[in-house]
Amino acid sequence: MSPKRKARRTLLKKQLTMHIFVWMGMLFLLIFSIIPMFGLSMAFRDYRIGDGFMGMFTGDWVGLRHFREFIGYRRFGQLLRNTLVISSLKLLFGFPLPIIFAIMLSEMRGKRYKRVVQTVSYLPHFMSWVVVSGIMFSLLSANRGVVNELLLHWGIIESPLLWLMMPQYYYGVAVVSELWKATGWNAIIYLAAIAGIDPGMYESAQIDGAGRLRRIWHITLPSIKGTMSILLILAIGGILSSAGFEQSMLLGNPMNISRSEIIELYVFRVGLGQMRYSFAAAAGMFQSVISLILVLVANTAAKKLSGSSLF
Repeated sequence: MSPKRKARRTLLKKQLTMHIFVWMGMLFLLIFSIIPMFGLSMAFRDYRIGDGFMGMFTGDWVGLRHFREFIGYRRFGQLLRNTLVISSLKLLFGFPLPIIFAIMLSEMRGKRYKRVVQTVSYLPHFMSWVVVSGIMFSLLSANRGVVNELLLHWGIIESPLLWLMMPQYYYGVAVVSELWKATGWNAIIYLAAIAGIDPGMYESAQIDGAGRLRRIWHITLPSIKGTMSILLILAIGGILSSAGFEQSMLLGNPMNISRSEIIELYVFRVGLGQMRYSFAAAAGMFQSVISLILVLVANTAAKKLSGSSLF
C-alpha cells in the first residue's frame, strides 16, 4: 500500500464519526428531499390514488391545467394577499427582533441571570401550536381574558373585544403570537455569531472611549453582517411558506377566514382533504418556483449591497 493511500485511510479512521454524521445527513436529504421531487410529475398529470405509485408517471398528461385552476380560483387574490401580508409582517418585525434580543443578552453582566433569561425565551419554541393557540384563546377571551380585562381597566375599551372573531385583528394576533414563540429560538444563531467576535476589539474600542452603543454599532453589527444577510435571504425565499399553516388552521375560524386563510391551508383543505393530489402538487410547485425566484433575487441584491451571499 502506498504511503499516500495509507495516510488517507488513517485520516478516514480518525474522522469516521464526522463522516457518519455527514453520510446520515446526506441520506436524510436523499430520502426526504431529493427522491420526493420525482412526485412533482403529478402536477402535470391527472393522478388518482387508485393508480398507486406508478400513477405519478403513467397518469393522463394534462399540462398546466391544475396550475390554471389554482391561479384562476376566485379567491386566489385573497389567499395570496393573506399569505404575503402575514409573511411580510413576520419578516418585518421577526427579523430584527432576534438580533436586538441577542445583542441585549450578550451585553448582560450577570451570567446566572443571563442563563435564566435565555432558557425562558427558548421555552415557547418547544410548545406546539396547539398549546400556543390555547394560550391565545385564554388571553384574548371576551369572558375574563387578561387582554380585555386590562384594556377595560385602563379605559381603552368600553366592552370586551372578540379578538379572534373579528378579521381586522387577525394579522396582529398572528404576528404577535409568532414573535412570542420564535424570537428566543431565532436569537441563538446570532448569539453564536456574537460569541465568535474577538474580545480584543471591544477592549480596544473601550480604551479609545467608545461607549456601549458605539461598540454595538461599530463592532457587533458589522461582525454579524454576514449571518444577518444569509438569514435574511432565506427568510425572503420562504415568504410564501412562512405565513404559518398550523397557526392559520388553529386560530382561524369561519368568522375571520377572510384574513386567516392562506395558500397552504387552502391547498391542505382542497388538495389533500379532497384527495386532489395533482392539484396540491401544482400549488406546492407554484410556491416553490416563486420561492426560488425570491432567493435568487435576494441573493443577488445581498451580494451587491453587502458582499455576503449564499452562493
